[in-house]
Amino acid sequence: MTDDAPRKAPPSWLKPLVDYAPLAVFLIAFETRGLMAATIALMATTLAALILSLAVARRLPLVPLITALVVGVFGGLTLWFNDETFIKLKPTIIYGLFAAMLGGGLLFGKPFLKAVMGETLPLDDLGWRRLTLRFTLFFLVMAMANEVIRRAVTTEMWVLWKVPGSIVLTFLFILTQMGLIRRHRLPDEPDEH
Repeated sequence: MTDDAPRKAPPSWLKPLVDYAPLAVFLIAFETRGLMAATIALMATTLAALILSLAVARRLPLVPLITALVVGVFGGLTLWFNDETFIKLKPTIIYGLFAAMLGGGLLFGKPFLKAVMGETLPLDDLGWRRLTLRFTLFFLVMAMANEVIRRAVTTEMWVLWKVPGSIVLTFLFILTQMGLIRRHRLPDEPDEH
């Protein structure tokens, strides 16, 4: 028996909760208990967010899944070796992976960004290529910025860079892409009723 019915969209609160709750818990735990406790909190909250996503949406979203794997590995190394370097490398690795996946997809004519966002953001093919290239470059810059910042400032300053600094920069970057999105947005399909 196959289910040909379209998949029901997850509730609108799920994605922001899965994406940002682990970071908020990390920041609170860092401010109250320090980096090692914050690392444990980040790992636990990331896992809980994935379980919640699976329970509510009946699927694991790709980006949070990749993030959870990197958090698990680098958080585990941080705790095992009692060395904050590993958790500070996590953003560099995640941004680098995203840039590599998106850039590699472009090289092979597969804009992976479309696979992730295509249902919510209908763009023409040129728009997807341009947006993917811009995100690839953005993630490369963010990876390099994290490397410079993690080496140049205190742990407290790095945490402020990570939460909320990198989130604000990502939001501002997305806002700067609205012109491209408007220019390449596909027209809405008329209702068939």
